Amino acid sequence: MTSIDFYFNAPDRLQVACRLAGKALAQGKRTLLFAPDPELAQRLDRLLWTWPATGFVPHCAADDPLAAETPVLIAAGPEATPSCEILLNLGAECPPLFERYERLLEVVTSEEQDRLNARARFAWYRDRGYEIRHHDLAKIAA
Repeated sequence: MTSIDFYFNAPDRLQVACRLAGKALAQGKRTLLFAPDPELAQRLDRLLWTWPATGFVPHCAADDPLAAETPVLIAAGPEATPSCEILLNLGAECPPLFERYERLLEVVTSEEQDRLNARARFAWYRDRGYEIRHHDLAKIAA
């Protein structure tokens, strides 16, 4: 069964997504960054080229010809993707087909609408028996 991690109080959702993608890369895990909004996917792509400043997270779109060889993929839709262990959700709703993945990562800011959407996803996962871990990024940063 997919294990789920919620990262709450993210100061910048995309930077946290990049950090988590870099961490997964260091662990040898293939990751799909689910960004259903095309503008968000484009911003994420640009940020991955420059963050972290001292490293590089190899990535491409899930439908790119190099996707099968690339450790971090960005998808704006539920299209078929090469095998990945981790799914990082940047959408407002539960991502489609998340149960295919070993882990699902949810990044949540302190913005009210984002928190409300996250609470709904959290309840949906919990009600279906998924193991959920939470990480308060405000406490970790302190």
